[in-house]
Amino acid sequence: MADKIPDPVPQHPLLEGKPEIARGRYSIVLDKGDGERVYKIITHPDEYLLYAADDRPQGPHFPIVYTYHGIIGRASNGFPMHLFEVEKLYPIPETSPAADTARRLVHAWWDLCQQWQQLGQIMGRIALQQLTELKPPPFDAGMKQAVEALARFAETYRVIPDLLSRDNLMMRKDGTLVFSDPIRPGKD
Repeated sequence: MADKIPDPVPQHPLLEGKPEIARGRYSIVLDKGDGERVYKIITHPDEYLLYAADDRPQGPHFPIVYTYHGIIGRASNGFPMHLFEVEKLYPIPETSPAADTARRLVHAWWDLCQQWQQLGQIMGRIALQQLTELKPPPFDAGMKQAVEALARFAETYRVIPDLLSRDNLMMRKDGTLVFSDPIRPGKD
């Protein structure tokens, strides 16, 4: 499987002339041009749920979804291409409080994953749940609530958490750490 979605950006009036700023396995991000929002095209049902489910994780550590613009095409993987308008997020600078929190979070989660590696794909969900129970937690109360919300979502929808992949953790302009794409599509 290719690292990035191979499909071109579909023709759509909202996307005309908008520059592409990022691309992943199941998404394409275009700059809206206002400095605050982006258009995100999502092509996998699991990632769609992360942005559209009524019970999706929300709060200061999850992306703000402003508008769902519907299905705008079909990807080469056979899934519909969903168009969302979401807040613009930024890569985390190496020397920032968000980077420190992200490192602690990822290291703690990965250490727990290693304890459950014999269980295959479900190890990430088990480790995420255990991460919520660490004493003392390696992060503040707000991040603990975000991890709990993500753990509930991952268990409810049986998705695979992924905190390791590049750009799955990003930040807002104010430095808040955000779970931008904290799952890897797939089921156990």
